[in-house]
Amino acid sequence: MNQHTFALIDSNNFYVSCERVFQPRLEGRPVVVLSNNDGNIIARSNEAKALGLTMGMPFFKAEPIIKQHSVEWFSSNYTLYGSMSRRVMDTIDEFVPAVEHYSIDEAFVHITDNNPEEDARAIRQTVKQWTGIPVSIGIGPTKVLAKVANQIAKKRPEYGGVVDLSRGDVDSYLKDFDVSDLWGIGQRYTQFLKSEGEDDRQQPDLWQAAGMPRLVNKQKIETALELKMRPDGWIRKHLTIQGLRLVWELRGRSCLPLEVFEKPKKGICCSRSFGRPVTLLNELREAVAMHAARAGEKLRRQHLAAKHLTVFISTSRYRTNPAEIYSASTSFRLPLPTSFTPAFVAAGESLLERIYKPGFFYHKAGIFLSDIVPDTETQQSLVVSVNSERQLRLMEAVDQINRKHGRHTIRPLAMGYSQAWQMKQQRLSKRYTTRWDELLTVKA
Repeated sequence: MNQHTFALIDSNNFYVSCERVFQPRLEGRPVVVLSNNDGNIIARSNEAKALGLTMGMPFFKAEPIIKQHSVEWFSSNYTLYGSMSRRVMDTIDEFVPAVEHYSIDEAFVHITDNNPEEDARAIRQTVKQWTGIPVSIGIGPTKVLAKVANQIAKKRPEYGGVVDLSRGDVDSYLKDFDVSDLWGIGQRYTQFLKSEGEDDRQQPDLWQAAGMPRLVNKQKIETALELKMRPDGWIRKHLTIQGLRLVWELRGRSCLPLEVFEKPKKGICCSRSFGRPVTLLNELREAVAMHAARAGEKLRRQHLAAKHLTVFISTSRYRTNPAEIYSASTSFRLPLPTSFTPAFVAAGESLLERIYKPGFFYHKAGIFLSDIVPDTETQQSLVVSVNSERQLRLMEAVDQINRKHGRHTIRPLAMGYSQAWQMKQQRLSKRYTTRWDELLTVKA
């Protein structure tokens, strides 16, 4: 066994599981969670999957099935999901020497003990006991094999939520693992790998555009084991160096290290679709100011500053009349790198006025911060005099109050208060873990 064995810990149907923790009546019932503005399905319980409800299905198409089978549905509660994610990750941190927070519901970890499966089962039991969230754990000598093991653990209940590929016959698992389910194999590569014949008409244009000849007598590659057995030269030619690394990982050669430290962000985008079409400039100002405040919070939390700000607005691209479709963006380079919210709000309002056109039904607005640097690298300007230290202390005080009493307790005046344009959330559950006034009520 390698000195470091990888494990992927993945929460099962995470958004649905978060709702179930505080509403036990949902256990065993079909449940779905919808995207922003209650548009599409983004999470499903196993019972909902069995009814044919698919990921990304528009709510209006799913509604007949939801009504027929009394499916419970909820609006996205990202405040709750983020809080529960932190609880899960904090629990995992208690057991392992290194953690890579891969997504809101997934983490790669190192397991160094001689019995990784036993450790994994202890982690799984503790996460369930401390947070209420069920997880599946895949173990392997590489990240890709850990990902394969995790998918098997989620689909095969007889394994009890843990599959260990760090020892034993890995090929016996890979021979039944569909190549399309491999981490990093997308739709175009899947189409190419599963094609065959002398005249390979299904081969993507990607290779032809690169000057590669068409394949002769290519055989179908349908399983992970078949891909693993292909020669390195063939893999590199047709799947690039990234595909070759994937195959090496399938063979047990680790090419993807654990990324314990978060990579510096190249940009921060804050945007959201409106709950209803917006026509007034003042309402767009409120939305841009809200996104500016949110972006400033994100920068300060990571001790970063931004030099460049972009504002964008757009109508829905699905409007039937092309004359009613409009989108625009414009940018501004700030005098100094900053995370000062009032500077973003003022610049955003000025940029918005440049691109706003009356007479359109706007669907979305947002801002994008780029040219991001650590806040320790900011330099004073010879032209503009700014008391950066005073600004930072002010923002720290605002952030502290908002963390204690709820987001936007202190807010830019430009954000307004009514915000009738906010996104639709018809069935938003309570923020049980972050708001005093929404704590769970227990009746004895």
